[in-house]
Amino acid sequence: MKYLHTMVRVKDLDASIAFYKLLGLEETRRVESEQGRFTLVFLAPPGQPECPVELTWNWDGDDGLPSDSRHFGHLAYQVEDIYAKCATLQEAGVTINRPPRDGSMAFVRSPDNISIELLQAGDALPPQEPWASMENTGHW
Repeated sequence: MKYLHTMVRVKDLDASIAFYKLLGLEETRRVESEQGRFTLVFLAPPGQPECPVELTWNWDGDDGLPSDSRHFGHLAYQVEDIYAKCATLQEAGVTINRPPRDGSMAFVRSPDNISIELLQAGDALPPQEPWASMENTGHW
């Protein structure tokens, strides 16, 4: 068995691509289907094209998309500095739903309400403000 990708339906392709690029992913492939009226955009961590997330955007909209995609679970990415990544996301207007109080794990949500887990590479970082005293916000 071989991992291929995780597919996420998106409502706003540009906003979603911008979010995943903030996480550090790069676009690796794009497929546009005039007949099927959809666009697929594959994004992956640098140097890891075999680990993509596939963003699926239906040109005519997708009224069937749930308002809360929590049933999906989450995507998880390892980061070199969880505090720096969360600061970058927060500065760009992303809500940190579960702050990295422990220097090890955080959760954010994509523009399509997909939970994204961020895990610190290696050992947890020492607790650091403002994260150590920050409360959870919303669902994660």
